[in-house]
Amino acid sequence: MTAQPEIAVGTPQSRVDGRLKVTGRALYAADHPVDGVVYAAVVDSSVGRGRITDVDTSAALAQPGVLTVISHRNAPRLPYVDNPGSNNPPGTRLRVFQDDRVLFFGQPVAVAVATTLEAAQHAARLVEVSYAAEQPITDVTSAPANPPTTYARGDAETALGNAEVRLEMTYRPARNHHNPMEPHATIAQWDGGNLTVWDKTQWVVGGTQTELAAVFGIPQQSVRVISPFVGGAFGNGLRTWPHTTIAALAARETGRPVKLVLSRRQLYFGTGFRPAYDYRVRLASDRRGRLSAMSHDIRAETSSYEAFFEAVMAPGQMLYSMPNVRQAYSTVPLDVNTPIWMRGPGFATAAFVIESAMDELANELRIDPIELRLRNEPGEDPSSGLPFSTRRLRECYSVGAREFGWSRRNPRPGSTRDGDWLIGTGMAAAVYDTGGFPAQAHVRLHADGTALVQSATSDMGPGTYTSMPQIAADALGLTMRTVTFRLGDSIMPPTGPHGGSTTMASVGTAIQDGCDKVRRQAITLAVDDPRSPLHGVDPDDVIVRKGRMHVKNDPTRGETYQQLLTRNQRPHLEVIGTYAGAVHDRFSMFAYGAVFAEVAVDSRLGLVRVRRMLGVYDAGRIVNPKLADSQAIGGMVGGIGAALLEHTVTDPRDGRIVNANLADYLVPVNADIKDLRAIYLNGNDPEANPIGVKGLGEIVLVGIAPAIANAVFHATGRRIRDFPITADALL
Repeated sequence: MTAQPEIAVGTPQSRVDGRLKVTGRALYAADHPVDGVVYAAVVDSSVGRGRITDVDTSAALAQPGVLTVISHRNAPRLPYVDNPGSNNPPGTRLRVFQDDRVLFFGQPVAVAVATTLEAAQHAARLVEVSYAAEQPITDVTSAPANPPTTYARGDAETALGNAEVRLEMTYRPARNHHNPMEPHATIAQWDGGNLTVWDKTQWVVGGTQTELAAVFGIPQQSVRVISPFVGGAFGNGLRTWPHTTIAALAARETGRPVKLVLSRRQLYFGTGFRPAYDYRVRLASDRRGRLSAMSHDIRAETSSYEAFFEAVMAPGQMLYSMPNVRQAYSTVPLDVNTPIWMRGPGFATAAFVIESAMDELANELRIDPIELRLRNEPGEDPSSGLPFSTRRLRECYSVGAREFGWSRRNPRPGSTRDGDWLIGTGMAAAVYDTGGFPAQAHVRLHADGTALVQSATSDMGPGTYTSMPQIAADALGLTMRTVTFRLGDSIMPPTGPHGGSTTMASVGTAIQDGCDKVRRQAITLAVDDPRSPLHGVDPDDVIVRKGRMHVKNDPTRGETYQQLLTRNQRPHLEVIGTYAGAVHDRFSMFAYGAVFAEVAVDSRLGLVRVRRMLGVYDAGRIVNPKLADSQAIGGMVGGIGAALLEHTVTDPRDGRIVNANLADYLVPVNADIKDLRAIYLNGNDPEANPIGVKGLGEIVLVGIAPAIANAVFHATGRRIRDFPITADALL
């Protein structure tokens, strides 16, 4: 049938849930009113490794309102059935209260349940746990590593040995924590053998629902997960953490609905993090800057009980053209809790290393950093030989250079001052995988001309509640105000995880498919109906605008959905839209970007200030420019934090995180953020998915940190290879 005109897609719509959020009416996990709810408080281990020798709960149980204290001493055995379709990494997931082992500092070792939150918290403090402590291992640079995952193309060692120019550097990005506004929280309630949880999650069905079913050994259909709003997550809601199991266990043991909210401190110990890396890179080129080889030796922290991997190898295989590449990626088991994906996972870390190394090579060869990258642009994906679906990185460079004023840059480091401030500019390329998970969406067109669309996805902040109705409205030929979109309930059609810049590609495509099918149902019903003005018309000649079907070249001949369905006594038309997931066997599919930064460094104090930043992105079709800008600004702020502020500090004596609070774990504030701007190249990628999107949430963080690091070098002449870049490193 004739393609529908785009009315809503591509326009800067405001968030449809914005008023709910700013007025406090949006219900997050801990906000849902549940009759008879009681409260749980977790007792954390105070050693980083060892065994529990005693749990004294007598003082806690003597307190008014305390219902129970559960630990491994009295907890029932839980089945913990394997859950291969989940996001659990390889290994054995932490089994709460099932044995006396302590695997990391802050591990849940008991839970107190009481009729009030204050009573539960007080009881948790009164639980006395004794340990046989052992020395934890916490240093990623010195601990033994697991056997590496390797990749090789050509002969990197020979090429490095024969190179005209050879550089060798080691970079050490620090551990970062997600720190979303909403803490992790769960309310759990049993009704016989059925469990309902209100949970903070980025994967309603494949995450929380399947994991709780596996832990308790009950059918998946016996678990209902409700999660209509998520107050930020950045990746740490992509798996089900122990506190969710604890809430469900406590609810079953007490026979009462239980609410468990983690404290800000507990988020640092038990809900994952971006792992620290020790990343050695060697690169080779000729004097003209043509790369001949790059070797990567990568060490990343993981827990002692699970092996967490992320896509840190991908950029080194495909970002630049070179015949010889060698990679060895080893996870290093430490006495910490398991890492988890954090915005731009793998790619952000790899970009910091590769783009810093490219800047070092540019400085060594006295070649402009953009020109060096242009000389190494591949014509096809070097890792697979596949053509690119789109790769407009050259255009990103040229547009960015023009808009940023790159030509005015003095290339000599330390050459530009503004009083006591040293001024520098830097740039970096950005890349992120374009993917998509299988997804379904239920679409119902009502006889009153309104539509309801439902899918069990999440909205942690990118604007899912707004962008999905834009897709639906255009596909159905309705206005946005007549489309209602609901999400966050496991009784709705399933989707993949809400992460990895895949939600629009996956859920959006399923919605497009469902709405197209419903629209075709309506048009077919009309052209087959002798009473319809559209009777006998070729369905391909019918389009829909504002709920009215009409002949494309004769707008006077038509009728509304409401007229059609009412006359035919049809209360609604409905269908399940589907998306099978991304296929990468014909094209190499990535989003790209070029990031430019200007910094000022106080020559006496070493303080770094980001004065302005520009990102130019080849991200496919932009469904909502207003939401896109929100994503871009958020990603840039996150990159500024990683480059200059964020660093989890661990005490090696006991594995305790020293700065487990927002007073000591620094994140950017308004005073740190000046002029941030994003430009999106006009276009779409029809090979990536039917709606032409590439994903934006991750790419806007990738490349930010190295652009800042390169700008700091340009300002000061000092190359800092450990992140974050702190004042003491520049003094």
